[in-house]
Amino acid sequence: MGLPPKESGRQTHSALRRGAKPGATPAIMETMRAAYVSHLVPDAPLDGLVIGERPAPEPREGWATVQVKAAALNHHDLWALRGVGLSDKQCPMILGTDAAGIAPDGSEVIVHGVIGGDGVGVAPGEGRSLLSEKYQGTLAEYVSVPKANLIPKPAALTFEEAACLPTAYLTAYNMLFRAARLGPGHSVLVQGIGGGVATAAIVLGKAAGLEVYATSRHASKLERGKALGAVWTGKTGERLPKRVDAVIESVGAATWGSSVRAVRAGGTIAVCGATSGDAPPAELTRIFFNEVHVVGCTMGTRADLAALANFLATTGTRPVIDSVLPLEKVPDGLERLAAGYQTGKIVISISK
Repeated sequence: MGLPPKESGRQTHSALRRGAKPGATPAIMETMRAAYVSHLVPDAPLDGLVIGERPAPEPREGWATVQVKAAALNHHDLWALRGVGLSDKQCPMILGTDAAGIAPDGSEVIVHGVIGGDGVGVAPGEGRSLLSEKYQGTLAEYVSVPKANLIPKPAALTFEEAACLPTAYLTAYNMLFRAARLGPGHSVLVQGIGGGVATAAIVLGKAAGLEVYATSRHASKLERGKALGAVWTGKTGERLPKRVDAVIESVGAATWGSSVRAVRAGGTIAVCGATSGDAPPAELTRIFFNEVHVVGCTMGTRADLAALANFLATTGTRPVIDSVLPLEKVPDGLERLAAGYQTGKIVISISK
Protein backbone atom coordinates (compact mmCIF):
# COMPACT_ATOMS: atom_id res chain seq x y z
CA MET A 1 0.00 0.00 0.00
CA GLY A 2 1.69 3.18 -1.16
CA LEU A 3 1.12 6.78 -0.29
CA PRO A 4 -1.97 8.53 -1.70
CA PRO A 5 -1.44 10.83 -4.72
CA LYS A 6 -0.49 14.42 -4.04
CA GLU A 7 -1.51 17.70 -5.58
CA SER A 8 0.88 20.62 -5.21
CA GLY A 9 2.73 18.69 -2.53
CA ARG A 10 -0.39 18.22 -0.40
CA GLN A 11 -2.63 15.14 -0.19
CA THR A 12 -6.29 15.93 -1.00
CA HIS A 13 -8.00 12.53 -1.27
CA SER A 14 -11.66 13.48 -0.59
CA ALA A 15 -12.46 10.13 1.06
CA LEU A 16 -10.14 10.90 3.95
CA ARG A 17 -12.46 13.17 5.85
CA ARG A 18 -12.42 12.98 9.59
CA GLY A 19 -16.14 12.34 9.89
CA ALA A 20 -16.95 15.36 7.72
CA LYS A 21 -20.29 15.64 5.94
CA PRO A 22 -20.42 15.95 2.14
CA GLY A 23 -19.08 19.31 1.02
CA ALA A 24 -16.80 19.74 4.02
CA THR A 25 -13.11 20.47 3.55
CA PRO A 26 -11.14 17.18 3.55
CA ALA A 27 -8.33 16.70 6.01
CA ILE A 28 -4.74 16.75 4.75
CA MET A 29 -3.58 13.23 5.47
CA GLU A 30 -0.92 10.87 4.15
CA THR A 31 -0.52 8.54 7.12
CA MET A 32 -2.76 7.12 9.83
CA ARG A 33 -2.43 5.33 13.15
CA ALA A 34 -2.83 1.56 13.00
CA ALA A 35 -2.12 -1.73 14.76
CA TYR A 36 -0.13 -3.87 12.36
CA VAL A 37 2.09 -6.93 12.03
CA SER A 38 5.59 -5.72 11.16
CA HIS A 39 7.06 -9.24 11.03
CA LEU A 40 6.09 -12.71 12.18
CA VAL A 41 7.30 -14.15 15.48
CA PRO A 42 5.32 -17.42 15.81
CA ASP A 43 6.66 -18.27 19.27
CA ALA A 44 6.08 -14.75 20.65
CA PRO A 45 3.38 -13.31 18.37
CA LEU A 46 2.92 -9.99 20.13
CA ASP A 47 6.60 -9.19 19.50
CA GLY A 48 5.69 -8.55 15.86
CA LEU A 49 2.80 -6.21 16.70
CA VAL A 50 3.34 -2.47 16.27
CA ILE A 51 1.07 0.49 17.04
CA GLY A 52 2.24 3.24 14.75
CA GLU A 53 1.92 5.13 11.49
CA ARG A 54 0.98 3.48 8.19
CA PRO A 55 0.16 4.96 4.77
CA ALA A 56 -3.47 6.00 4.43
CA PRO A 57 -5.51 4.06 1.82
CA GLU A 58 -5.16 5.08 -1.82
CA PRO A 59 -8.22 5.83 -3.97
CA ARG A 60 -9.37 2.78 -5.91
CA GLU A 61 -12.15 2.43 -8.48
CA GLY A 62 -15.25 0.90 -6.94
CA TRP A 63 -13.87 1.05 -3.39
CA ALA A 64 -14.61 3.42 -0.50
CA THR A 65 -12.41 4.64 2.32
CA VAL A 66 -14.20 4.45 5.67
CA GLN A 67 -13.24 6.46 8.72
CA VAL A 68 -13.17 3.77 11.40
CA LYS A 69 -14.91 4.71 14.64
CA ALA A 70 -14.74 1.29 16.30
CA ALA A 71 -13.24 -2.11 15.51
CA ALA A 72 -13.28 -5.45 17.34
CA LEU A 73 -10.66 -8.09 18.10
CA ASN A 74 -10.95 -11.70 16.95
CA HIS A 75 -8.94 -14.90 17.23
CA HIS A 76 -8.19 -14.34 13.56
CA ASP A 77 -5.86 -11.52 14.68
CA LEU A 78 -3.96 -13.90 16.96
CA TRP A 79 -3.63 -16.49 14.19
CA ALA A 80 -2.31 -13.82 11.81
CA LEU A 81 0.35 -12.79 14.34
CA ARG A 82 1.43 -16.44 14.50
CA GLY A 83 1.75 -16.62 10.72
CA VAL A 84 -1.39 -18.65 10.03
CA GLY A 85 -2.71 -17.39 6.70
CA LEU A 86 -0.10 -14.63 6.63
CA SER A 87 3.49 -14.69 5.44
CA ASP A 88 6.43 -12.36 6.07
CA LYS A 89 6.29 -11.11 2.49
CA GLN A 90 2.75 -9.81 3.15
CA CYS A 91 3.95 -7.74 6.10
CA PRO A 92 3.48 -5.07 7.24
CA MET A 93 -0.22 -5.95 7.45
CA ILE A 94 -2.81 -4.02 9.44
CA LEU A 95 -4.88 -6.36 11.62
CA GLY A 96 -8.64 -6.42 12.03
CA THR A 97 -11.68 -7.77 10.16
CA ASP A 98 -14.50 -5.90 11.96
CA ALA A 99 -15.33 -2.20 11.83
CA ALA A 100 -18.05 0.41 11.94
CA GLY A 101 -17.54 4.00 10.89
CA ILE A 102 -18.27 6.88 8.53
CA ALA A 103 -18.47 6.46 4.74
CA PRO A 104 -17.22 9.20 2.39
CA ASP A 105 -20.78 10.53 2.00
CA GLY A 106 -21.09 10.98 5.76
CA SER A 107 -23.37 7.98 6.34
CA GLU A 108 -22.82 5.57 9.24
CA VAL A 109 -21.88 2.08 8.04
CA ILE A 110 -20.81 -1.41 9.11
CA VAL A 111 -17.94 -2.97 7.15
CA HIS A 112 -18.40 -6.49 5.81
CA GLY A 113 -14.93 -8.01 6.07
CA VAL A 114 -15.10 -10.67 3.32
CA ILE A 115 -13.35 -9.61 0.12
CA GLY A 116 -13.58 -11.47 -3.22
CA GLY A 117 -15.29 -14.73 -3.97
CA ASP A 118 -18.15 -13.00 -5.79
CA GLY A 119 -16.21 -10.74 -8.16
CA VAL A 120 -17.46 -7.52 -6.53
CA GLY A 121 -14.75 -4.85 -6.54
CA VAL A 122 -11.92 -7.30 -7.27
CA ALA A 123 -10.35 -9.10 -10.22
CA PRO A 124 -12.55 -11.76 -11.89
CA GLY A 125 -12.02 -15.15 -10.29
CA GLU A 126 -10.26 -13.76 -7.21
CA GLY A 127 -10.75 -16.11 -4.29
CA ARG A 128 -12.34 -15.17 -1.00
CA SER A 129 -10.21 -13.59 1.71
CA LEU A 130 -10.80 -11.64 4.89
CA LEU A 131 -9.56 -8.16 5.63
CA SER A 132 -6.01 -8.36 7.08
CA GLU A 133 -5.12 -11.34 4.86
CA LYS A 134 -4.66 -9.91 1.35
CA TYR A 135 -6.03 -6.42 2.03
CA GLN A 136 -5.16 -4.14 4.93
CA GLY A 137 -7.44 -4.51 7.96
CA THR A 138 -9.65 -2.42 10.20
CA LEU A 139 -7.51 -1.67 13.27
CA ALA A 140 -6.65 1.74 11.87
CA GLU A 141 -8.08 5.20 11.48
CA TYR A 142 -9.20 4.32 7.93
CA VAL A 143 -9.93 1.18 5.94
CA SER A 144 -10.65 0.75 2.23
CA VAL A 145 -13.18 -1.84 1.01
CA PRO A 146 -15.41 -2.41 -2.04
CA LYS A 147 -18.41 -0.08 -1.86
CA ALA A 148 -20.72 -3.12 -1.85
CA ASN A 149 -19.16 -4.14 1.49
CA LEU A 150 -20.72 -1.17 3.28
CA ILE A 151 -23.90 -1.98 5.19
CA PRO A 152 -26.02 0.85 6.64
CA LYS A 153 -25.63 1.01 10.42
CA PRO A 154 -28.98 1.21 12.20
CA ALA A 155 -29.18 4.38 14.27
CA ALA A 156 -30.20 2.27 17.28
CA LEU A 157 -26.75 0.64 17.40
CA THR A 158 -23.66 2.46 18.65
CA PHE A 159 -20.44 2.22 16.65
CA GLU A 160 -19.01 -0.05 19.36
CA GLU A 161 -22.02 -2.38 19.17
CA ALA A 162 -22.01 -2.41 15.37
CA ALA A 163 -18.29 -3.26 15.28
CA CYS A 164 -19.06 -6.54 17.08
CA LEU A 165 -21.22 -7.86 14.24
CA PRO A 166 -19.19 -8.64 11.09
CA THR A 167 -17.28 -11.70 12.37
CA ALA A 168 -18.53 -13.23 15.65
CA TYR A 169 -22.19 -12.24 15.54
CA LEU A 170 -22.52 -12.83 11.80
CA THR A 171 -20.93 -16.27 12.16
CA ALA A 172 -23.23 -17.18 15.06
CA TYR A 173 -26.24 -15.95 13.07
CA ASN A 174 -25.18 -18.11 10.12
CA MET A 175 -24.60 -21.17 12.33
CA LEU A 176 -27.91 -20.95 14.16
CA PHE A 177 -30.31 -19.96 11.43
CA ARG A 178 -28.75 -21.11 8.14
CA ALA A 179 -26.50 -24.07 8.95
CA ALA A 180 -28.62 -25.58 11.74
CA ARG A 181 -31.97 -24.12 10.57
CA LEU A 182 -33.12 -23.54 14.12
CA GLY A 183 -36.32 -21.79 15.12
CA PRO A 184 -38.37 -21.08 18.25
CA GLY A 185 -38.54 -24.10 20.53
CA HIS A 186 -35.45 -25.84 19.15
CA SER A 187 -32.56 -26.67 21.47
CA VAL A 188 -28.88 -25.82 21.00
CA LEU A 189 -25.66 -26.45 22.90
CA VAL A 190 -23.11 -23.63 22.81
CA GLN A 191 -19.58 -24.73 23.70
CA GLY A 192 -17.29 -22.26 25.49
CA ILE A 193 -19.14 -19.50 27.33
CA GLY A 194 -17.23 -16.24 26.94
CA GLY A 195 -15.84 -16.49 23.42
CA GLY A 196 -17.13 -14.04 20.84
CA VAL A 197 -19.08 -16.55 18.73
CA ALA A 198 -20.30 -18.49 21.76
CA THR A 199 -21.56 -15.38 23.52
CA ALA A 200 -23.23 -14.22 20.30
CA ALA A 201 -24.92 -17.59 19.86
CA ILE A 202 -26.36 -17.49 23.39
CA VAL A 203 -27.64 -13.93 22.97
CA LEU A 204 -29.09 -14.48 19.48
CA GLY A 205 -30.49 -17.87 20.43
CA LYS A 206 -32.37 -16.50 23.40
CA ALA A 207 -33.73 -13.60 21.33
CA ALA A 208 -35.00 -16.08 18.70
CA GLY A 209 -36.79 -18.29 21.24
CA LEU A 210 -34.29 -21.17 21.33
CA GLU A 211 -33.65 -23.40 24.34
CA VAL A 212 -29.96 -22.67 24.93
CA TYR A 213 -27.52 -24.92 26.82
CA ALA A 214 -23.95 -23.74 27.36
CA THR A 215 -20.66 -25.01 28.77
CA SER A 216 -17.36 -23.61 29.99
CA ARG A 217 -14.19 -24.94 31.55
CA HIS A 218 -14.25 -21.88 33.84
CA ALA A 219 -16.67 -22.25 36.76
CA SER A 220 -16.85 -18.45 37.05
CA LYS A 221 -18.45 -18.23 33.61
CA LEU A 222 -21.33 -20.62 34.24
CA GLU A 223 -23.48 -18.02 36.01
CA ARG A 224 -22.57 -15.57 33.29
CA GLY A 225 -23.99 -18.00 30.73
CA LYS A 226 -27.29 -18.13 32.61
CA ALA A 227 -27.37 -14.35 32.82
CA LEU A 228 -26.98 -14.19 29.05
CA GLY A 229 -29.99 -16.46 28.57
CA ALA A 230 -28.91 -20.10 28.80
CA VAL A 231 -31.47 -22.39 30.46
CA TRP A 232 -28.68 -24.74 31.64
CA THR A 233 -24.92 -24.38 32.06
CA GLY A 234 -22.30 -26.96 32.95
CA LYS A 235 -18.61 -27.78 32.87
CA THR A 236 -17.15 -28.76 29.50
CA GLY A 237 -17.91 -32.43 28.87
CA GLU A 238 -20.67 -32.61 31.48
CA ARG A 239 -23.70 -34.63 30.41
CA LEU A 240 -26.64 -32.52 29.27
CA PRO A 241 -30.22 -33.08 30.53
CA LYS A 242 -31.13 -34.13 26.97
CA ARG A 243 -29.67 -34.39 23.48
CA VAL A 244 -29.97 -31.14 21.55
CA ASP A 245 -31.04 -30.30 18.00
CA ALA A 246 -27.73 -28.56 17.24
CA VAL A 247 -24.32 -27.74 18.65
CA ILE A 248 -22.38 -24.52 18.10
CA GLU A 249 -18.74 -25.66 18.00
CA SER A 250 -15.91 -23.12 17.92
CA VAL A 251 -13.50 -24.69 20.44
CA GLY A 252 -12.23 -27.84 18.72
CA ALA A 253 -10.09 -30.43 20.49
CA ALA A 254 -11.30 -29.64 24.01
CA THR A 255 -15.01 -30.03 23.19
CA TRP A 256 -15.44 -32.04 19.98
CA GLY A 257 -16.11 -35.37 21.70
CA SER A 258 -18.79 -33.91 23.94
CA SER A 259 -20.34 -32.10 20.96
CA VAL A 260 -20.74 -35.36 19.04
CA ARG A 261 -22.28 -37.08 22.07
CA ALA A 262 -24.63 -34.17 22.87
CA VAL A 263 -26.38 -33.82 19.49
CA ARG A 264 -29.49 -35.88 18.73
CA ALA A 265 -29.72 -38.31 15.83
CA GLY A 266 -30.19 -36.30 12.66
CA GLY A 267 -29.07 -33.10 14.37
CA THR A 268 -26.41 -30.62 13.29
CA ILE A 269 -22.96 -29.66 14.54
CA ALA A 270 -22.09 -26.25 13.12
CA VAL A 271 -18.33 -25.62 13.19
CA CYS A 272 -16.64 -22.25 12.81
CA GLY A 273 -13.27 -22.67 14.49
CA ALA A 274 -10.89 -24.65 16.66
CA THR A 275 -9.39 -22.29 19.22
CA SER A 276 -8.06 -25.24 21.25
CA GLY A 277 -6.68 -26.99 18.16
CA ASP A 278 -7.98 -29.61 15.75
CA ALA A 279 -9.89 -32.49 17.30
CA PRO A 280 -7.79 -35.67 16.97
CA PRO A 281 -10.61 -38.29 17.04
CA ALA A 282 -13.28 -37.47 14.44
CA GLU A 283 -15.79 -39.85 16.09
CA LEU A 284 -16.95 -40.83 12.61
CA THR A 285 -18.80 -43.92 13.85
CA ARG A 286 -21.16 -41.80 15.95
CA ILE A 287 -21.54 -39.26 13.15
CA PHE A 288 -22.56 -41.68 10.40
CA PHE A 289 -24.57 -44.02 12.65
CA ASN A 290 -26.63 -41.11 14.04
CA GLU A 291 -26.73 -39.33 10.66
CA VAL A 292 -25.35 -36.15 12.21
CA HIS A 293 -24.87 -33.18 9.88
CA VAL A 294 -21.51 -31.40 10.26
CA VAL A 295 -21.52 -27.96 8.61
CA GLY A 296 -18.64 -25.52 8.38
CA CYS A 297 -19.35 -21.79 8.70
CA THR A 298 -17.24 -18.68 8.15
CA MET A 299 -19.03 -15.40 8.75
CA GLY A 300 -21.87 -14.84 6.24
CA THR A 301 -23.05 -12.77 3.30
CA ARG A 302 -23.59 -9.03 3.10
CA ALA A 303 -27.35 -9.70 3.07
CA ASP A 304 -26.97 -11.75 6.25
CA LEU A 305 -25.09 -8.90 7.92
CA ALA A 306 -27.82 -6.43 6.98
CA ALA A 307 -30.49 -8.83 8.29
CA LEU A 308 -28.54 -9.35 11.54
CA ALA A 309 -28.19 -5.60 12.12
CA ASN A 310 -31.91 -5.14 11.51
CA PHE A 311 -32.73 -8.05 13.86
CA LEU A 312 -30.77 -6.40 16.68
CA ALA A 313 -32.26 -2.97 16.02
CA THR A 314 -35.86 -4.20 15.98
CA THR A 315 -35.67 -6.67 18.89
CA GLY A 316 -33.59 -4.48 21.20
CA THR A 317 -30.98 -7.25 21.50
CA ARG A 318 -27.44 -5.94 21.84
CA PRO A 319 -23.98 -7.48 21.50
CA VAL A 320 -22.19 -8.26 24.74
CA ILE A 321 -19.09 -6.09 25.05
CA ASP A 322 -16.36 -7.26 27.39
CA SER A 323 -14.35 -4.04 27.26
CA VAL A 324 -13.63 -1.00 25.12
CA LEU A 325 -9.96 -0.06 24.68
CA PRO A 326 -8.08 2.63 22.76
CA LEU A 327 -5.95 1.67 19.76
CA GLU A 328 -2.77 1.85 21.85
CA LYS A 329 -4.14 -0.94 24.08
CA VAL A 330 -4.58 -3.50 21.27
CA PRO A 331 -1.72 -5.63 22.73
CA ASP A 332 -3.52 -5.75 26.10
CA GLY A 333 -6.75 -6.74 24.38
CA LEU A 334 -5.07 -9.52 22.41
CA GLU A 335 -3.42 -10.86 25.57
CA ARG A 336 -6.83 -10.97 27.28
CA LEU A 337 -8.33 -12.70 24.24
CA ALA A 338 -5.53 -15.29 24.08
CA ALA A 339 -5.94 -16.09 27.78
CA GLY A 340 -9.70 -16.56 27.41
CA TYR A 341 -10.53 -14.09 30.17
CA GLN A 342 -13.12 -12.16 28.17
CA THR A 343 -16.89 -12.59 28.04
CA GLY A 344 -18.13 -11.05 24.82
CA LYS A 345 -16.27 -8.82 22.39
CA ILE A 346 -13.21 -6.71 23.05
CA VAL A 347 -13.80 -3.49 21.12
CA ILE A 348 -11.20 -0.95 20.02
CA SER A 349 -12.36 2.66 19.92
CA ILE A 350 -10.55 4.65 17.25
CA SER A 351 -10.65 8.16 18.72
CA LYS A 352 -9.90 11.18 16.57
